[in-house]
Amino acid sequence: MRLAADMDYRGVFATLERVCEDNISVLCGPSDLPYGSTANRLLTCIRQIQEHGRALEPVVGCFTAVYHHYDFDEQTPGNGYRTLVKVLLSCLFHIIQKARYVASNYNSAFFRAEHNAAEMEAYCSALCQLRALLHLAQRLINDNDFGQLYSLKDEDLSRRFVQEYSSMHKACFYGRCLGFQFSPTLRPFLQTVVISMVSYGETFGKQQSGFGTAALSLLTSGKYVMDPELRGAEFERITQNLDLQFWKSFWNLTESGLLTGFSRMASSPVQVNLTLTLPPVTLRLPLAADPNLTITISPPIAHWGPGPVHMRLISWELREGQDSEELQAFYRSDPPPISVSSLPWVQKQPLSRWLLIHFHGGGFVAQTSRSHENYLRSWSKELNVPILSVDYSLSPEAPFPRALEECFYAYCWALNHCHLLGSTAERVCLAGDSAGGNLCITVSMKAISAGIRVPDGIMAAYPATLLTTDASPSRLLTSIDPLLPLGVLAKCLNAYAGMWVEGSLGRDTAMLLSDLTQGASSWIQSFLDPTRTSDQPQRRIGAGRTSAVASATNSECHVDFPEGFEPLRSECLAFVRPTSCPIIRNPFVSPLLAPNNMLRGLPPVHIVASALDALLDDSVMFAKKLRDMNQPVSLTVMEDLPHGFLSLSQLAKETEVATEICVARIRAIFQQENPPCALQKPPKLDQSASPSDSDHSENVKLSEPP
Repeated sequence: MRLAADMDYRGVFATLERVCEDNISVLCGPSDLPYGSTANRLLTCIRQIQEHGRALEPVVGCFTAVYHHYDFDEQTPGNGYRTLVKVLLSCLFHIIQKARYVASNYNSAFFRAEHNAAEMEAYCSALCQLRALLHLAQRLINDNDFGQLYSLKDEDLSRRFVQEYSSMHKACFYGRCLGFQFSPTLRPFLQTVVISMVSYGETFGKQQSGFGTAALSLLTSGKYVMDPELRGAEFERITQNLDLQFWKSFWNLTESGLLTGFSRMASSPVQVNLTLTLPPVTLRLPLAADPNLTITISPPIAHWGPGPVHMRLISWELREGQDSEELQAFYRSDPPPISVSSLPWVQKQPLSRWLLIHFHGGGFVAQTSRSHENYLRSWSKELNVPILSVDYSLSPEAPFPRALEECFYAYCWALNHCHLLGSTAERVCLAGDSAGGNLCITVSMKAISAGIRVPDGIMAAYPATLLTTDASPSRLLTSIDPLLPLGVLAKCLNAYAGMWVEGSLGRDTAMLLSDLTQGASSWIQSFLDPTRTSDQPQRRIGAGRTSAVASATNSECHVDFPEGFEPLRSECLAFVRPTSCPIIRNPFVSPLLAPNNMLRGLPPVHIVASALDALLDDSVMFAKKLRDMNQPVSLTVMEDLPHGFLSLSQLAKETEVATEICVARIRAIFQQENPPCALQKPPKLDQSASPSDSDHSENVKLSEPP
């Protein structure tokens, strides 16, 4: 298998060398060739591509020789090193295709010289930057421990990666080369997202409402459609300089009535869709070890004291308890919504044995269950199960541990009141994507530490398990990813940690929240490490900013690249604050850093990741950690998809298949009779299988719970 991959990359570089020679022959023809200045541009570009290709071939050879050691297992090839090679080869395929066109059509009367020169220059710039990223990855593979994807012990290397990101030119990846690494069916969507983002960024702050800003941005979007270079430069500017409030506002456009209306029309209709509010009252739950004993569960209190928890109940069919007066007391809207039981053709179904509890993604800073309603409705229909989605409080207004407290409280409430949700909760599954995947894991960890019932399984899609800016090969993709740039990722992580939120909250409020978060983290940490003293110095919000900026301009922070090579530098320098505070390494923030005793006892964990996701290494390393502990875990790596593919389930066949796999993993949790001590790799999806084939079948058509 590795030999085939080795021959494949060698063939790509051999083809690149041939097409470069063909282009040089054509462009170095007689002096009376047409397009004189443009021909010189093309010739210069082709020679640079040829030089990059010759330098990169041995580098790729080094990666292909060892990257299989970093996979989860032989049947699950996937890690950041593989992804970087895949992205590079994808770029080379595009260059070869365009170079062949130039060589064949240069003398044609219909040859668009300026357009093709601009295309080749853009991909030449992208190839140059990818060469720099592979050099950084070489540093990682040489300096890290064998099999280790993160530079957890080398803070200097991670700092250098952040500094390189801050100064590297990235606009080329958001203009003509936008989304070249992803599935072709997703590229129009990515272009729409980037154009919308830069248009919104230009008008952000000029209107009082998000809708007004969105409307005004439509008037300015045309120039970004017509001018890819302008689009790339503007995207680089806003991802590096606009504050967190811009990103919250942009991502929350999916919450607008217009977009959610279209989403609901395109998604499966459901008979129950209720918004609920839980009052902050104390709960009592039985201990898992001895049900005769109970434990008190307090309501969320972090930062501002006891407060309500908001949730959404979605059910394909109306079930017992879902129209009860007891549940109506928790309705969020006033007056309460019309009960679906009043419709004469609706038949009330018995309680389901299954219950799915969902935590949405959004970087801990944006979105609610409303943004994820599209695929939740489909899940409820396919699984025929009630779904409770938690609308936890968002950062930076509610940093850690508020969201975790609310999700844990909602989980405990659901166990006590499952009959109101249309379920007996015989089997309970937690599901979430990105930040929600993190919360699924940490809620289960809290259930273990509290001694109460843990869920029967977890389905985590592309979860964030390490909320630091530590370098890894997949995180190098944040330099080219239009959906998850490092500058934006760092803002989200720092907001969840309660740091660097002055711009959105004001200095006094920001410092107060930082102090409260530090105190909450210290309180939790005191239980994990009794020997830890409380007089350790704590970093205040905003501390170190001057020194960080100074270090960013220090030439010693730059990585030493091969002689004669230097990546393109940006005119728009970014300030990225590394997530270095103690909170971010708290096990309930970064479960990858949790000691084994805190993870032992987790239920079966099914992780569905994407090969082109900057958080891929989070999934691989966490799955390997659980496997080495003999904890039940499975990992599925999807190809050619970006971070957040669940929200794109209706856009392409690839995202639809990935969503079906997530559903199959949830069904495996529900149908599993007794959780084993180690989970075998789930079987492949079989769309032709019937529900009666096996208790553990993962066919796409889902059987109704008994």
